[in-house]
Amino acid sequence: MTADAGTAPEPAVERWAVRIEYDGRPFVGWQRQITGLSVQQVLEEAAGRLAAGRPVTSITAGRTDAGVHATGQVAHLDFPMGTGLTGSKVRDALNFHMKPHPVAILQAMPVDSAWNARFSANRRFYRYRIVNRRGRLALDDGRVWLVKRALDIDAMNEAARHLLGRHDFTSFRASACQAKSPLRTLDRLAVMRHGEEITIEADARSFLHHQVRNMVGTLKLVGEGTWAPERVGEALRACDRRAAGPTAPPDGLYLTGVGYDPDPFSVAC
Repeated sequence: MTADAGTAPEPAVERWAVRIEYDGRPFVGWQRQITGLSVQQVLEEAAGRLAAGRPVTSITAGRTDAGVHATGQVAHLDFPMGTGLTGSKVRDALNFHMKPHPVAILQAMPVDSAWNARFSANRRFYRYRIVNRRGRLALDDGRVWLVKRALDIDAMNEAARHLLGRHDFTSFRASACQAKSPLRTLDRLAVMRHGEEITIEADARSFLHHQVRNMVGTLKLVGEGTWAPERVGEALRACDRRAAGPTAPPDGLYLTGVGYDPDPFSVAC
């Protein structure tokens, strides 16, 4: 089929999936904003340089907020066909052009044009880091949540079990959330302690805006003894944001991975 008269054909492109890590502190979040620097802007400007000045847009598996970090974010980029790109060239060139920003490509793999970083994803994995001690932070400031009151992780895990499964998560949803439905299935919510550090891991197909941070803020109330574990179930059933705990700060939140079937990153680049 030929293009309509006066209509230029779509340029041929090759799609690349990239796995990314970044320190969220300098950024307004993943998505481009009118003011402030975003991770998306840094990535797309680097990709444009690799594409000899042609604009390259990105689609991501999930938009992180200002101050949120990633160790396994995923996006896809469409480059002009026939540029002789390889996985190592895409990775290394993007990393070069993104300096000095704290963003790095870990892997780059070619994917089919039908593959989509957002819509092909079937899992999202988050980790929240808490340092539970009285002393101030020297090394991890901006990368963890410092909680000075002692936290009981057994009580927190008991409370977390009330959130597992498919529920209406309105009580743990940001007021600005744009999702059409508050229904989500939470497959894993686990609290672990390693010395002074407490990690909370959450796995699901998808999450609502601020869902993880709101769950963490609520579990913190349980851990310090302000709430009984069963109150978390009551808050969930209330379907009212005012019934749950506060939103934990972005500092301790990390997007650690995105699941695909098949996984384009299962073969090393």
